[in-house]
Amino acid sequence: MPINFLLSQPIMFVAWAAALVVAITVHEFSHALAAYFLGDMTAKEEGRLTLNPAAHLSLIGTLMLLVAGFGWGKPVPFNPYNLKHPKFGPAIIALAGPASNLIMLILFGLVLRFVYPLTGLGPENAMFYFLYLLILVNGILMAFNLIPIPPLDGSKLLFLVLPNSLANVRDFLQQYGFYLLIGLVLLGGSLLATLFGALQRVTDFLFIPPIF
Repeated sequence: MPINFLLSQPIMFVAWAAALVVAITVHEFSHALAAYFLGDMTAKEEGRLTLNPAAHLSLIGTLMLLVAGFGWGKPVPFNPYNLKHPKFGPAIIALAGPASNLIMLILFGLVLRFVYPLTGLGPENAMFYFLYLLILVNGILMAFNLIPIPPLDGSKLLFLVLPNSLANVRDFLQQYGFYLLIGLVLLGGSLLATLFGALQRVTDFLFIPPIF
């Protein structure tokens, strides 16, 4: 758990905290930006169309990231009736967040793989920790938020493809999704750990410089 680094490896803890602030901020800003381009001004009017971390960090979600290694930011509000594409708009807005995490994962991964070795700094340097954790945190945020349980982003994609004959499933998830999510976190921790462990192994293989 990242919080364990606070006393044993404070530099690692600071790097993790900085990485999650960047990842969450860009993730939530991307939701707001997508809503803005689709014609809804709600997020802008509520001060969410900004890269200021204070506007996007959720106390509980951030604590979960520090304690458990996965979490979420403050949900970005939008009015579906204002969107240019009412059917696809909510899913586009939802997927903008994970898409931004994927872009950052690839961007910082390429920097770590090809640019960082040119500095001559080794894997014990704080910059290496920061870049590596930026990759890891963005990957975790992307994967976690794609789980199709409200209020996570993946639920909007699920609702888009769910047929009308299964409207009762949608209604059930909308009503009890948060409790299901808490149950998944509490009871499915080993499953999530397996998922995130596999993600970490893939990113290590792709982006850790061979010389390290």
